[in-house]
Formats: sequence, C-alpha cells, structure tokens
Amino acid sequence: MDLQSIIKEQRQELEKIEKDEIIIERERLKEAKSYLSHPNIVVITGIRRCGKSIFSYLMDKGSKFAYINFDDERLAGLKTEDLDKALQAFYELYGDIDYIILDEPQNIKGWELFANRLRRTKKLIITGSNSQLLSGELATHLTGRYIEIKLMPFSFREFLKFKSFKEVEIYTTKDRAEIINLLQEYLSFGGFPEVYKFGKSILLTIYETILNKDIILRHNINKIKEFKDLAKFLVSNSSEEITYSKLSRVLGIKHVSTVSNWISHLENAFLIFKLERFDFKLKQQFIAPKKVYCIDSGLMNSIGFKFSENKGKVIENEVALELQRRKAKENSLEVYYWKDYQQNEVDFVIKKDKKIESLIQVSYINSKEEIKERETNALLKASKKLRCKNLIIITWDYETEERIEGEIIKFVPLWKWLLD
Repeated sequence: MDLQSIIKEQRQELEKIEKDEIIIERERLKEAKSYLSHPNIVVITGIRRCGKSIFSYLMDKGSKFAYINFDDERLAGLKTEDLDKALQAFYELYGDIDYIILDEPQNIKGWELFANRLRRTKKLIITGSNSQLLSGELATHLTGRYIEIKLMPFSFREFLKFKSFKEVEIYTTKDRAEIINLLQEYLSFGGFPEVYKFGKSILLTIYETILNKDIILRHNINKIKEFKDLAKFLVSNSSEEITYSKLSRVLGIKHVSTVSNWISHLENAFLIFKLERFDFKLKQQFIAPKKVYCIDSGLMNSIGFKFSENKGKVIENEVALELQRRKAKENSLEVYYWKDYQQNEVDFVIKKDKKIESLIQVSYINSKEEIKERETNALLKASKKLRCKNLIIITWDYETEERIEGEIIKFVPLWKWLLD
C-alpha cells in the first residue's frame, strides 16, 4: 500500500472513532488549543492508549490539517528520507494545510530535524508515549518553542462525563449513592478509554504492549523475565516504599544499576511514577526510599491485587494520580510523602513554591469509629515538624471536622476531593 493511501486510511479511522464512539472533551483540551494560537509546537505525551491521538485530532478539528501515525506497522520501514514524501502526500490529499499532527514520530530516525523544519511554516502537534521524546535533538533545536501537555487516563471527573453523570453543586443522598457506585467501577476498571469499549481484558494487552514494544524492544533488554518480574512487583506493590538495593535482592537481579535503569524505562513509558520522601535536607531526601505508584487503578487490579482485596492501597494510588494531574496543570506544585525516625508516616506532603500547603492522609474509613489513631498521630507530628495547619484525611465516605490535640483535621470523602 502506498503512503498516501495509509495516511488517508488513518485519518478516516480517527473520523470514524469520533462519529461512532462516546468522545468526551478532555479537561486540558481548551488549554492545549489555546497554545496553537502562538508559534509553538504542542507536544502531547502520556502512556500508550490514553487517548492522545483523538485529543490531538480534536485540537485541529474544523481546521485544515494533516495527520500521520508512525506507530502503524505498515510504516515500519519508513526512513528519514521518506518524511518529505509524507509531506508531499499531505499536500496531494488536502491541498494547503495549516496544522500537522505527527503521531509517535520517535520511531523514525531523524524526525526531530523534520519537525523543526515544519514548525517554521505550520502549526505542529506531536504525540509520544515516552517522556524521552523531548530529551534528544528536538529539545536542543526547540528551546522555548514548544509546550508539553501530559495526558493521563481518564480522571474521575472525566469518567463521570463519559458516563453522562451531570455534576451539580449540591448532591442529594441518591446522587451520593450513585457517585460512590461509579467510583467503585472507576477504581476497578480504571481510566483507559478502551476498557469501556472492549472490556477489562484489554488492560493486559495494553500492559504487555508497553513492556514489549515501548521498553524491551526499544532498549534491547535481554533479561526479559527478570524485567517483567520487576514491572509486576512494582505495579503489585503500588503505594509502598522501595529501594533499588532491596529490589535487587528480592528479585535476584545482580546489579543495582540494572534495577535503576529498568525503573527509569518504566517511568519514561508512563507506567509508574515515584514520590520522594520530604526532608529539609536535600541529601537526605535523595538517599531516602521512594514510594512508587501505578498510572491506572485498572492496571493495578489486572496485574496486581484487586480493589476488593486492598481498598486502602487503591484509593491512595488514586489520590497520588490526581495529585499528578494537578501538578501537571500547576508547575509550582510539588508532591512528597513524609516519614520520621519513629516510622510515623503521612501519605502526601503538598508544597507550593517554598511553603508546605497541606498534609494529606488517605484511609478507607466510613465512620468515626474506624479512624486509626496512628494515622492522626502521624498527621499531628508532621504538622508540628513541617509547620502546616491544613490537615486532611481522605476517606471512603466519611465527612466531618475534628479538633484533635488543638488542631483541626478535615475528613473528606474521596469522591468529593476528586471533584474539588
């Protein structure tokens, strides 16, 4: 099949998806569109199958644009010199164009120079499933000339929109019950759009594709079993502390540096992310254990434990995910966890600029009787140590304010916090 036919089919496929399926406006779509009014390249990064292609298509819909997806197996043999043929095919198909979407171009060697040349006369959107997309030659050529939007699987708010649940300012008892049922579904199935089209089994396919195509093949990993064991261990132990040396011993991987490199690959493919332990001394922060989280609760349920088996871990992971979404929108936001020498632990420390803005504990509780003293004690100790009075415990469905040892602790249901 010739290049022009492939490009035409790819676009028709996107148009069919928009016509036949439930497509919602993602939360950052308007923001992304606004950047196209300036001479920037807009780069959409995020985990495979989170909706980047449709997102970029909706950014240009109604305009004169061309689209090519380099992650198509029919384009596997495409070389640097063929990129100009793609541009020629665009003009032959669509005439004069204002926008060009390059979907997953990192598969083609030398694509950066091609993109840099295009952006001088066209508005350019680039998508990529690897955070290293911007670390190479493109970043060198485009200093200050691109805006990055990190796309994640559906947030809970986006999921409610997908389910046609209308948000209101005041929720009735019936509304709350429906929201909690939807929250259980969301935490069980996660936020990948295709799960609600093909069923939960698609998650295993997405997971294996990320490991095999985005990491093992790209980085020529030879110890495939050991690498997959590490990936499964991290997803199954989401919200737990890790050290590279301990992982090396537990999984029988000879070199700690190998563990470090593999974890970097998993992060770059957006499958996991890490939080550092907060400490005023940067050296201590650097050497302390990290906490690891998974990009999607549905993946956790498919690869690791089930939501019903460990609700506390799943909702902590969801809070970590939502904090990452908020951090992506607000660059001054920093997220850590806290732990002292007595093993008192606070799940999340939120820092904005130079100030600790809030301390957040996560606990699967539904009533006052279920409040764990060790969690409130840790929050109070961190409050004194970090000089922060904004203390929050995110619960399953318990809401109140309690004065404990002179400090006010707000108990907020997870669903309400996610929609805040």
